[in-house]
Amino acid sequence: MGMAGAVDKHAGAPVAAASKRGRRRWHWLWKLPLLLALLSVVQVLALRFVDPPFSAFMAIRQFEALRAGDTGFRVAYDWRDLEDIAPSLPLAAVAAEDQNFARHRGFDLEAIERALEHNARGGRVRGGSTISQQLAKNLFLWSGRSWVRKGLEAWYTLLLEALWPKQRILEVYVNVAEFGDGIYGAQAAARSYWGKDAAALTAGESARLAAVLPSPRRYSAHQPGPWVQRRAQWIQRNMRNLGGEAWLRQLE
Repeated sequence: MGMAGAVDKHAGAPVAAASKRGRRRWHWLWKLPLLLALLSVVQVLALRFVDPPFSAFMAIRQFEALRAGDTGFRVAYDWRDLEDIAPSLPLAAVAAEDQNFARHRGFDLEAIERALEHNARGGRVRGGSTISQQLAKNLFLWSGRSWVRKGLEAWYTLLLEALWPKQRILEVYVNVAEFGDGIYGAQAAARSYWGKDAAALTAGESARLAAVLPSPRRYSAHQPGPWVQRRAQWIQRNMRNLGGEAWLRQLE
């Protein structure tokens, strides 16, 4: 009996060791979400002070071109500080996409409710995303409708609103928003379409750029069709209703 007991004791040692190693692995898996959350906080905080060299959407578009064999394709992107962009463009973006931008904390529940009611009636689908949500998606994520992507978008939106001032959110947004296929930001759009710097954009040009934001690869700001023209006129009315460029001063 003594020898049998000794054998059983030694036979159980490898099992116990394996169980301990398994617990250690699960211990690290439990910490992984916390580590990723911490990295995202550091990422967002750093970009409050460092201008992004590219966005996730830019990287994805460049990869799509390479995968299609278009080796000559290059993303057009040229950062400009907010003071070097015509005030009419950020104002037009707010007038077109998020008129409650100055008041909400990342999510506009009223806009979401209106969008749901509109979409339930059929016709052209309308979104309820704020500028903060759109920036979170464009800068860090990918397009799509999965719950994972929407969850990450909500998380990054909360971080942007908590760690950045509104003025910085708007500045980065007008620099990374897509205004045409492969054309990102105010300066690239102004140079590509009108051969001028972003500081020289007129109110009409800014309104047309904002008008194509829902689908910049489908609509053209440079050669606007009837829908873009009507939307641009509506945006200019909203710009005046907001109080014109003086509205931007409340973000300072």
